[in-house]
Amino acid sequence: MQAVQIYQTIIDNMNDGVYYVDLDRRISLWNKKAAEITGYEGGEIIGLCCQETSLNHIDGEGRPLCELLCPLFATNLDGEIREADVYVQHKEGYRLPIHVKTIPVYEEGEIIGSIEVFNLAAKTRYNDQLVQKLSDISMHDSLTRLPNRRYLESLLEYRYSEFQRFRRPFAVLFADIDNFRSFNNTYGHYAGDAVLRDIAEVIHRNVRQEDLIGRWSGDEIVGIFMLEEGEDPTPRAERFRSAIEKHSFSFDGKPLNVTVSVGITKIRPDDTGDMLVNRADGYMYRSKKAGKNCVTSD
Repeated sequence: MQAVQIYQTIIDNMNDGVYYVDLDRRISLWNKKAAEITGYEGGEIIGLCCQETSLNHIDGEGRPLCELLCPLFATNLDGEIREADVYVQHKEGYRLPIHVKTIPVYEEGEIIGSIEVFNLAAKTRYNDQLVQKLSDISMHDSLTRLPNRRYLESLLEYRYSEFQRFRRPFAVLFADIDNFRSFNNTYGHYAGDAVLRDIAEVIHRNVRQEDLIGRWSGDEIVGIFMLEEGEDPTPRAERFRSAIEKHSFSFDGKPLNVTVSVGITKIRPDDTGDMLVNRADGYMYRSKKAGKNCVTSD
């Protein structure tokens, strides 16, 4: 019997769930216990990246780990062994508390992926609708239902780590609604809230799955966009600005004209996350000074 078959036999007969991911977090091993715990057979999981599955790991505070704080991703980065208590979504829809341990895998001294070993932390099942509601409250703005600043800052840290390890480029957009204070003074805060909700609808219809646009604070909007190598992010910002300008806003039957001033910048090798956001914010203010309703970029 070949060594690979021996290892597979051992892994399939373990009392813990086990799976392996490469540096892109693509799953290439899924043992029988993992299928038993989650309800997903290997054929439904193998070949997918973690974030493409329906496992939807979240932590105790409701933060989506596959998108923001993945222990496997962190272990792929630094080779540290990690343990955590998280919740996984069973195929039948309910949540299960599990304890996970992530372990790096090396080849010729280089990390090539990581293994996650997991088991049930308790036999309790949690109503997924309740857990999801708590997650939404934790990570989304209550008025617009857009991702909130906490979500944005977590993803920014995640994307920054990806860039540091794998040089995957991304850009940060910073936008501000033009004349919003005078708008509120003229029409009232109910109108301002209505405009923010309308802008959120525009964003929901135009954002790509791998990107994130959320409410930073007040009338400030921040976007985090994944880029292809060498891609100029300016057209993304221009499409965002144009979508807001072309949208038909109204309040109490009155048409309202709403525009945004936008700054966008691409990650640089010597950047920190704060530097990136501050530079995008500075570009946004240049757009304000240039007459508003325009984009300033690198």
